[in-house]
Amino acid sequence: MSISVQNLVKKYGSLTVVHGVSFDVAKGEFLSLLGPSGCGKTTSLRCIAGLEESNGGVIKIEDQIVSAPEQGIMTPPHERQIGMVFQSYAIWPHMTVGQNVGFPLSIRKLPKAQVEKEVDEALEIVGLRPLKDRHPSQLSGGQQQRVALARAIVGKPKVLLFDEPLSNLDAKLRESTRSEIRRLQRELDVAAVYVTHDQEEALSMSDRVIVMNQGHIMQEGTPKDLYRKPANRFVGDFVGRASFIDVTRNGESWATQDGTPLKVAGAKMAEATGGRHQAMLRPEAVELVEGGATPLANGEEINLVPGTIGESHYLGAYTEYLVKAAGASIKVHSLADLAPGSPVTLRFNRLDTRLVAVPE
Repeated sequence: MSISVQNLVKKYGSLTVVHGVSFDVAKGEFLSLLGPSGCGKTTSLRCIAGLEESNGGVIKIEDQIVSAPEQGIMTPPHERQIGMVFQSYAIWPHMTVGQNVGFPLSIRKLPKAQVEKEVDEALEIVGLRPLKDRHPSQLSGGQQQRVALARAIVGKPKVLLFDEPLSNLDAKLRESTRSEIRRLQRELDVAAVYVTHDQEEALSMSDRVIVMNQGHIMQEGTPKDLYRKPANRFVGDFVGRASFIDVTRNGESWATQDGTPLKVAGAKMAEATGGRHQAMLRPEAVELVEGGATPLANGEEINLVPGTIGESHYLGAYTEYLVKAAGASIKVHSLADLAPGSPVTLRFNRLDTRLVAVPE
């Protein structure tokens, strides 16, 4: 493994912000730490980088222990062979692009000719070689971000670390820079850990995602697994858009609070874990049928729930409706043009009706 984190603990005084977190990142793998502000994702990343001292656990990079408080090991950041891109870019305004990129090599006292060669190579990779002699004030936000990327890769690091690097860019530039970062990481074939609170970034860029909350790992898996099979209400709500319907057991089946029967996926899991559960629906999985409807083919797998249009929000490619149905407000994405108060029927498959655990 390129990165191994075992039982990482970080405290600030009496406050524990990371509670025994463990995960591995393989060579060439892109892993995202996803969660709300204050969940411990950036603190975990800074512990890997050596910018924070952990209070417990072991961190390895390429099988070398770089942090182990119980053993008195704390390798400084510049000896960990990492490349890091910060949220603020952290590039020097008084230095040229080339000087900024070459700074990590200069402080290692490498020969000037070697520094020049490696700076040119890094700038070529990110497409900024013609701008080598410009100052940051002469660059756009996206170009400044690429300077930070070039500086992160110039020393040929064993791992790349990203701390919300796109949060200062506009929406269109974020999208193109996401592709650039992923292309760069694949080309270098190094492990990457990417911290973000943006679920779209995590889903679109990652081989694997770890969802964190309050210093704990809630779930880890591929983007598709997290989106389609969330382990609990928190993950289902944070990763993508979703609606949740209160349900209860009704003999061998499940029903909503108003008694509407529901065919659900994950019933065996719910029986095994016990506790309270809700049915989760993604808005794109629900078909909106005007007025009443009769069951279609394969009716055993189909849920048909009557409802009424509440609010609507036109979003260009579709309209998001909030439909009052089954004792809940259910989000539905549709091309239909319907007025508030219109009667509708919601049609959705059993496999798209996922039971998720609700914390007590």
